[in-house]
Amino acid sequence: MPLLDSKTWQPRPLSGPEYPVTEPATGDTLGTVTLAAVEDIRPAVEAARVAQAEWARVPHFVRAGVLRKAGDLFAAHAEELREWLVRESGSIPGKADFELHVAAQECYEAAALASRPAGQVLPTEAPRLSYTRRIPVGVVGVIAPFNAPLILSIRSVAPALALGNAVVLKPDPRTAVCGGLSLAAVFAEAGLPDELLQVLPGGAELGAALVADPHVPVISFTGSTAAGRAIGEAAGRHLKRAHLELGGNSALIVLADADLDAVISTAAWGSFFHQGQICMTTGRHLVHASLYEEYVERLAAKADLLAVGDPHRAQVHLGPIIDGTQLAKIHGLVEASTASGARLAAGGTHEDLFYRPTVLAGVDDDTPAYAEEVFGPVAPVRSFATVDEAAALASAGPYGLSLGIVTRDSARGLDLAERIPTGIVHINDQTVNDEAVAPFGGVAASGTGARFGGEANLEAFTDVRWTTVRGDVASYPF
Repeated sequence: MPLLDSKTWQPRPLSGPEYPVTEPATGDTLGTVTLAAVEDIRPAVEAARVAQAEWARVPHFVRAGVLRKAGDLFAAHAEELREWLVRESGSIPGKADFELHVAAQECYEAAALASRPAGQVLPTEAPRLSYTRRIPVGVVGVIAPFNAPLILSIRSVAPALALGNAVVLKPDPRTAVCGGLSLAAVFAEAGLPDELLQVLPGGAELGAALVADPHVPVISFTGSTAAGRAIGEAAGRHLKRAHLELGGNSALIVLADADLDAVISTAAWGSFFHQGQICMTTGRHLVHASLYEEYVERLAAKADLLAVGDPHRAQVHLGPIIDGTQLAKIHGLVEASTASGARLAAGGTHEDLFYRPTVLAGVDDDTPAYAEEVFGPVAPVRSFATVDEAAALASAGPYGLSLGIVTRDSARGLDLAERIPTGIVHINDQTVNDEAVAPFGGVAASGTGARFGGEANLEAFTDVRWTTVRGDVASYPF
């Protein structure tokens, strides 16, 4: 029996319009979902609040059991969910399998959170017991994007639920099934009590209403820096926590001693994986001048060899861009870059939503595709003469998400990384990496620091309560 049958497709009636579930590779309609309207937020939050009060009292091993079962179900229904990820989000099958693997691991790691020590006994000056205790925040609002829809939903949903919270999840309407309704179906089959996970697909106005709701004390948002600034500002006005994982323009630094035979595959993966539609994508290739010309030539040759097409019907390296709006932005940045003097070494063309992997040489600070986050399969390459210059170039710009450094001297790479503000560093690897056990997050315009993984999840989805207990009633001077 399919996981997403007629009964689990969309269990909660919603008030918004019908929305076609579109396959970007073909333009075909795979089905329809009903979007949520702003007026759906309040009843969904209220239902979640009622359910959460009971869920918080459930023994930790019961919550952990639900999370473990959910992890197992991502594997059990992998074939069905893989097809949704491929067809709805334009993922190649390998990328879909990676999302499914991470989704299961996120559930298993979250299950372990349920039994973590809940607090500490504190020293005190008075004759009393004094201790802290972590308690669930209540209802967590999760706003997730289209590009890695399953991972970027489950990494907040799973730990929030494991720690005793309810969740209202707003997936991007372009990936409402694989980024939202599939999670609801998995957790329903895993035994999660009704109403604890509310899935409300919709647009920006819905996200704004979720942030404004007074009964949603924590917002977990993944998306663009511009949207994150608006959400952070609104959350501040409402005195609630906002965990923001935002955009990036991550650098890959290739030092003079790098092995080009090894690095080109790494470099191509960093820029072209999932059509470059990843916040950690390698957006700037900084290459020592002694290697620069050969690097450009080899990376361009690699780009020209990569197959682009429908990942559901052919074996390809890159699938489609998510929609025409995103493609127009990508192509506009490439055209503006060549108009400003950059050299097109590979790509720069598209057929329908299939954009060729693109390499730009001769870029500088004013090259649009170098200075801005492209969110497409574009690799701008720039040379540097000294390590000091490499550090300065990598540190320039507003973002600080991920950094890759390639060198035969790992200690030298670590030393260089210390000079560059970033939330994530990979020595002898490209910038796109993720593990459920690792903290994830950026600095500066890339977000508010590590907010996912391990201890960060405890901080994100619980409050610390101080409690004291006396045997007798305290007495005071008056």
